Amino acid sequence: MMEIEGANTKAEAEAILTRTAGQADAEIDLAEAALALAALDRPQVPLARYRAHLAELAGDVGNEARAREHGVDQAAALARVLFERYGYEGDRLTYDDLQNANLMRVIDRRKGLPVALGILMIHAARAQGWDMVGLAFPAHFLVRLESGGGRLILDPFAGGRVLGPAELRELLKEVAGEGAELKPSHYEPVGNRAVLLRLQNNLKTRLIQEQKLEAAGRVLTRMLLFAPDEPQLWREAGMLEARVGNLKRAIGLIETYRQKSLGEAQRRQAAVLLQELAQRLH
Repeated sequence: MMEIEGANTKAEAEAILTRTAGQADAEIDLAEAALALAALDRPQVPLARYRAHLAELAGDVGNEARAREHGVDQAAALARVLFERYGYEGDRLTYDDLQNANLMRVIDRRKGLPVALGILMIHAARAQGWDMVGLAFPAHFLVRLESGGGRLILDPFAGGRVLGPAELRELLKEVAGEGAELKPSHYEPVGNRAVLLRLQNNLKTRLIQEQKLEAAGRVLTRMLLFAPDEPQLWREAGMLEARVGNLKRAIGLIETYRQKSLGEAQRRQAAVLLQELAQRLH
């Protein structure tokens, strides 16, 4: 993990996220990047003890598993350490609390959103060399553990419980409506950068719902630190800046969106937006 001598937490965090932007997805240290994102909301709080806790989790899972090769045993080791020994749980009572998406506060409080708890599970599993990924399941983050030719889908929000087809179907209807049906895309793995974006999207969405647009804009700015090649983020950031009246910054962001867009339709849309913003500015 990266240490920066003499730097304050904010500078260190921004350096980690900038480095993450240039990494191939498989190279991203998911938990380290999530800590860096958390640190931007908690300036001057040292990261060392949170890194030590992550190392402790990984070490304890390794000791609990004792080189077991079967996925069921590995999943049980994760559950015993994270959810029984350390007491992590899904925050069902105050689900929308912004602290639930801040990994530092999740570690402090031992509770959080599915994606934050999933990051802890992925970190501890990968530290053993196990194959664990996040899934593109809608509205509720799940993880998949692959071992010995078998696959298990686990729910971080429910103590790492293993979910079979019936439980997955029930969960989908709960989060997406009675008419929702399981699709192959729901089982698709997502990359590390996508997991981080999902974590931050929770914050951004809640802040926009609360009309805290400037705070939501800061979340989008940090998302661009580690995912600068996502055109839609530039567009969304630009539109948000326009809503709060920062027209010059909005124009710059939409211009970057235009440059990064691959499709002709998106470039035309950007040109229209730029013209509208220029008219408002003058």
